Amino acid sequence: MKKEDKTKIIESLVEQLNKNNKIYLADCSSLTVESVNQFRRSCFKQNISVTVVKNSLLKKAIERAEDSRLAELIPTLKGATAIMFTEVGNAPAKLIKEFRAKNPKSDKPLLKGAFVEENIYIGDKELTALANIKSKNELIGEVIGLLQSPIQRVVSALGNREEKDAA
Repeated sequence: MKKEDKTKIIESLVEQLNKNNKIYLADCSSLTVESVNQFRRSCFKQNISVTVVKNSLLKKAIERAEDSRLAELIPTLKGATAIMFTEVGNAPAKLIKEFRAKNPKSDKPLLKGAFVEENIYIGDKELTALANIKSKNELIGEVIGLLQSPIQRVVSALGNREEKDAA
């Protein structure tokens, strides 16, 4: 690969790292071609961008990124690395767990690390914690549900009272 090509890739990665605050690093090595294609299709359906990158190029991109906390992910850059970008913080973690459940013979893809909502997660042991993070829409739904609950009780009580008065 020419130096110019490497520079373009690094610049592209820096741009993506700067504009995303939900970044996952995974190891998809040892998966069959068919499994990798299934995983990529699943990611595409959930609007998750997946790219396999060279560790040396990703390391340089992380070093040039605006957020210095990303440097904590550098020690995870060993072996094959797939970088995932998403809008929903828990989507890649849920996807990885579902994919493993469908393929019980494999522990891949393996979570190397993640940068989600200003926090760094290192290692596959953090997968459950990441999957349990609530998305923005889930939190909004919960708040709306909590706000509607007292109103529904009042309306229900008033309706019951009117029925009793009519009887």
